[in-house]
Amino acid sequence: MAEIVEKPKPLTAVAREMAGRVFRHENAALLFVLIGLIFGMGGASRGLTLSRVNMMNVLLQSSMRGIAAIGQGMVILTAGIDVSVGGNALMSSMLGATLMTSSELNIIGYPLPLGLGVLIMLLAGTAWGAFNGTMVSRVGIPALISTLGLWLITTGVAFRLCLGRSIGDQPEGLAWWGSGTVLGVPVPVIIFAAVAVVAYLVLNHTTYGRSIYAVGGNPASAWLSGIKVKNIQFSVYAIAGFLSGLAGFVMLGRIESASMRNVQGLEIDSIAAATIGGVSLMGGRGTLIGVVLGSLIIGVVNNGLSVLFAGPATVKIVKGAIIILAVVVDYMRRRRS
Repeated sequence: MAEIVEKPKPLTAVAREMAGRVFRHENAALLFVLIGLIFGMGGASRGLTLSRVNMMNVLLQSSMRGIAAIGQGMVILTAGIDVSVGGNALMSSMLGATLMTSSELNIIGYPLPLGLGVLIMLLAGTAWGAFNGTMVSRVGIPALISTLGLWLITTGVAFRLCLGRSIGDQPEGLAWWGSGTVLGVPVPVIIFAAVAVVAYLVLNHTTYGRSIYAVGGNPASAWLSGIKVKNIQFSVYAIAGFLSGLAGFVMLGRIESASMRNVQGLEIDSIAAATIGGVSLMGGRGTLIGVVLGSLIIGVVNNGLSVLFAGPATVKIVKGAIIILAVVVDYMRRRRS
């Protein structure tokens, strides 16, 4: 019996098939938008934004924003929202700065070592996130109200800690976490990449990650299938709080001082990064890769407008328009599906 040998596909056919898979990927459009923005801003700034130094600055800024955006994205996947991430990051960094400073603003009278100060920052951020999770999952307060209230509380606590002043005189070694490099790669970028990889594995390869999507898609069905909905809701806010504290620490290392302006607008940027990245505000839909790309898009827009000397009003208008556009696109996509 003659054996039938299948002819190999021509290279052109293989190339077309691979290109089709790339273009059909749910994050392909975001990647093309990011590339278009990079070169568009480069053309508008006559190449200034394309310099190596500037691109590295974009990565650094996007890293701090992206760390918080990953936590925000996990919250939004459960159909929640956390507008307190900026206040949480500010308060955590301010608390750490007041404990580690050698100035008269130290709240305990002597500076703590860097390791202990960082631990306190991360624990404080997690604790505030857990408070949010308790209010939303156990008490039943709407997420917007609870997190908005916490944002006011944490910014108020931060102001009381610093009395409206900048806190410097931080320990040696703190700057490495914000400005240091490993094999030429900035430490904040490494931290962001590590957080992104862990979050990706959790969301895509664990039962917990699938439970997050299920709770956001349909909490009643998730409960009937045996998922502890309240525990999932509590945990994502605690994770968002921890990542807010981590973002505040990285920012503190970058600036080497704490002030009320350190993480200004982080809550808006994190929501924008998640929604631009395709995370539906209705919950249950979105990817971690999309959040990372959304963070980079916001970073490119912020940096490009700054290089072009756009005023704060223009930056806010552009960000607001981007958020609205992302929500409209998500709404239209849901209607079609």
